[in-house]
Amino acid sequence: MLNLHVALASRSRSNPQQLKTTTRVRSSFKDNTLPQTQQFYPLILLLSRVFAMSRFSDRAGITKPRIELQLDDMDNQLRNCLWNIFYDHYFEPFNYNRNADLVKVLWHSYFKVPIDTIMYDERDLRAIRDSYFKMPWYEVYNILEFVANNFRDMVINQKFIEACNQVLEREKSAFRFIGKRITPITDKKEIAEIEEALTSPFSTVNAHLESALKLMSDRKSPDFPNSIKESISSVEAMCRIICGENATLGKALDVIEKEGKIELHGALKKSFDSLYGYTSTAEGIRHAHGLLEGKSNLGLEDAKFMLISCSAFVNYLKVKAYKAGLKIF
Repeated sequence: MLNLHVALASRSRSNPQQLKTTTRVRSSFKDNTLPQTQQFYPLILLLSRVFAMSRFSDRAGITKPRIELQLDDMDNQLRNCLWNIFYDHYFEPFNYNRNADLVKVLWHSYFKVPIDTIMYDERDLRAIRDSYFKMPWYEVYNILEFVANNFRDMVINQKFIEACNQVLEREKSAFRFIGKRITPITDKKEIAEIEEALTSPFSTVNAHLESALKLMSDRKSPDFPNSIKESISSVEAMCRIICGENATLGKALDVIEKEGKIELHGALKKSFDSLYGYTSTAEGIRHAHGLLEGKSNLGLEDAKFMLISCSAFVNYLKVKAYKAGLKIF
């Protein structure tokens, strides 16, 4: 898969002594010291901000900065910078006490090649690098997302995600990490709204939002109708928690309004009643008639609107329930 077998074959003929890396050069770093990424992370962020500044040649009108988003491709600058972030966080310095588990999971679950081809030295890193720079653009996002979800150190993963998002923004990528998924949403306020909703203390709500995000973000075969279904289901789940009944969204909103559990503006309730009606029509999504059985006109813009809107409403309901003193937290 992904030309890793080519890299494996070529490295088997290489002299390990010729594959010296920073592990040997920086022998003063002990196994139990902080990885360099953590030691110099503030410097990495500072340099990222410095290079995000406009260049002299751009300001002088000699060259033109990139203005279009990279949606269906990835230029060399973006690919190189993402590799640098990947390398800095997970392989600098290269140390098998630290890297062996990641290499094994990459071989077994991502590249899907025999693990007895692992060499347990820097040649494994060379194979990963060779494969990375031959990948199509979408596979680069796939491997970054895979590593962020499978490396055992959650602190490093979070710093990796933050650094990736800085590069993705600077290099005009049309994608950002939201949580641990790379998603075609770039507005910082929209991202913050979704991430806040994803951190609710209610597992059923979070599960629907995670599913909506996953279905929308699939770069090979996105499922926009079911993503919309999962988004509205997150609101339904939140309303069920507040009203204490296993009801549909429409009925749950009625109970919340009638019993005065939280103060809910009539116009706001009506708007979500309408959205629920849109997803529940005879040809709608939730009943699996029409849109899910045949060709759908729903696109990314529809799924994004529903995910962002439903995330905002979930956040709104959480705050209202907390202020009302409901014993649901």
